[in-house]
Parts: sequence; structure tokens; C-alpha cells
Amino acid sequence: MAFKKDSFLGTMIFTVTLCLLCSFMITGTAELLKERKLVKKRDELKRNVLIAADVDIADKDFRAIFDKGVKPLLITLETGDIATGSEINVLDFDDKMAAINPETSVKLEKKQDKAKIKTRANQVRVFKVFDANNQLEAVVMPIYGKGLWSMVYGYIALQPDFNTIENVVFYEHGETPGIGDFLNDSEWTDKWHGKQLFNEKGKVSFKVVKGGAKAGDVHGVDAVSGATMTGRGVQRAVQFWFGAEGFETFLNKLKASEAK
Repeated sequence: MAFKKDSFLGTMIFTVTLCLLCSFMITGTAELLKERKLVKKRDELKRNVLIAADVDIADKDFRAIFDKGVKPLLITLETGDIATGSEINVLDFDDKMAAINPETSVKLEKKQDKAKIKTRANQVRVFKVFDANNQLEAVVMPIYGKGLWSMVYGYIALQPDFNTIENVVFYEHGETPGIGDFLNDSEWTDKWHGKQLFNEKGKVSFKVVKGGAKAGDVHGVDAVSGATMTGRGVQRAVQFWFGAEGFETFLNKLKASEAK
């Protein structure tokens, strides 16, 4: 049946068609932006993990280095087991959402919550880093905890003895400019290299020492003047994440499997 363009029916068809086209365009744009955001998030993750493992990525294809030499794992903290299954996409696992979702997290009692994070995800990502000969070079694990004003997020890489710190990187915080700057200062983070997390009894003994660590202190790094509370928050975060509520069970299982 013929109809006039300026008739009611013609106007309705034109309006509906225009709405559908706009809807498709908006949906397509949203999906494109979502994918770009996801790629950017993956790139930031890969870069931070490699920096934490002290891998040289200057003027290099960090994506290729990561894809070739890093094995991402999703672990269950309570059991220390590695989650398996083709449906698991470790790179896109949302750590922050997992930590606040009641179905994927646990509420911490005050005496447990050294890091002052209130809730902790049941599962977290860790990263095994291998050298050119496919030998384990480091294990990179996330940490976070309350600083003075904000949550401080970072990664710590342990050497294959699962005790000695290879490197550390802090990639997100909201501490006051000038106070929290030291978290991204390599002069300070370099002092973590070679420090040991645990004492001979297996207790987490890492500390940020006000006034400076003594010579020969294998567990302490210097606190920064004027940023005592931020440094104390970092210390508490390390002690929490490598204790019983964090990676302790996983590391014990990893040590046992590597010793075989």
C-alpha cells in the first residue's frame, strides 16, 4: 500500500527507523568503548606485573613479554588451590568487585583486619613469571590496604624461595600529594629488593621502620619522614596479605610443590 512521506504513517515509520538506527549506533559505540577500556585495563595490569617482577620493558613490547613469560592464576585463598576451568578469564577478573560482592567475599573481624579493608575477596589473581629458559623467576601477588587517607594498591614479587622480595610497585592510591609521592619513588621501592618477608619461624616480619632500618635488618625498610601513617598502612597491608587471611596457605602449597 502506498503512503505519503508526510502522512502520519510515513512520519511514524521514519521516526521508528531513526530511533532504531540511533540505538544501534549507541550500542555499537558503547561496546567499542567497553572493549577499549578493557584493553587499557589489561595493558596496565601487564605493565604493573612486569615492573613488579623487575622485568626490563623499556622500549620493548611489554604485551608480548607478558604473554610469553607470565602465567596468570586465580587462587582460592582459604584452600590455597588454583581455580581451573575454561570459563575462567583470569586477566579480566575484577578484583575490586570480588572484594565487595557478598557472594564472592568474606567480612573480616576487626582482629583479623590488619589492612583495614573490611572485606576480602575469596579468590585473587597471582602471576608466575618465567625466564627465557622457562624457569620460575618470581611470583607476583597483589596487596592493598588503608594508608592515611585512601586505599593503597600494589604488587609484590617474591623470588623462587617465596620469601625474598624481588621488587614492589604501587600503582594506585589517593594519598595527599607530597605525602604519598614516595610510594612511586624508585629510590624508596628499590630498598625493598632483597628484604625477607618471613623470619626463621615463618612469621611475617616485614616492617617499615620509623627512623630508618638498622644495618643488616633483613626485614625492615626505612619509613619516610612526614609519611609515617602511610608507611604504617603499607606495613599492615603486607603483614595481612602474607598472613593467615592472605597468601599463607597458597605459599605453603607452592613451596611444597616446587620442592618435589
